[in-house]
Amino acid sequence: MRVSEYIEVPVIATVVGGHTGRLDDFKGGIESIIRLAPEYPMETLRGIEEFSHLQVTWFFSEGSPDDVALHARSPRDNPNWPATGTFVHHNHRRPARIATSFPKLLNVEGRDLHVTDLDADDGTPIIDFVAVFKEMLPRGPVTQPSWPSEMLASYWRDAKER
Repeated sequence: MRVSEYIEVPVIATVVGGHTGRLDDFKGGIESIIRLAPEYPMETLRGIEEFSHLQVTWFFSEGSPDDVALHARSPRDNPNWPATGTFVHHNHRRPARIATSFPKLLNVEGRDLHVTDLDADDGTPIIDFVAVFKEMLPRGPVTQPSWPSEMLASYWRDAKER
């Protein structure tokens, strides 16, 4: 695909409540709502309440195309961590400016999917969500260098500890 090629995706839902302020850490324990847009029939949610988690793809709407960084850089600008390429980072500086999260589904009330541990801010556009199937998660051991664990040591700490 050439850089000049684009696809168009709909916004199917919006995050209501939860995080604000684009903070890096303390994302745990916050409840929010994924509100399905009214043009989607209620039937599209049938059976989703039987699952514990969702896979949510969302758009970094607070960022800007000017934020995209197509070069190697240290995560969070910390020189203690190695400079890594754009497609190693989990932030708004990638070309598509999208993220994937796996919040716990608490309950469903009409068009509102109540979740916890969704790391998207209030007002964030959701471009897709689906029930998590264990069989679709990575197979085998997941490996990584040590710096992501160091960087994210407080990522899922309870927000009340902030």
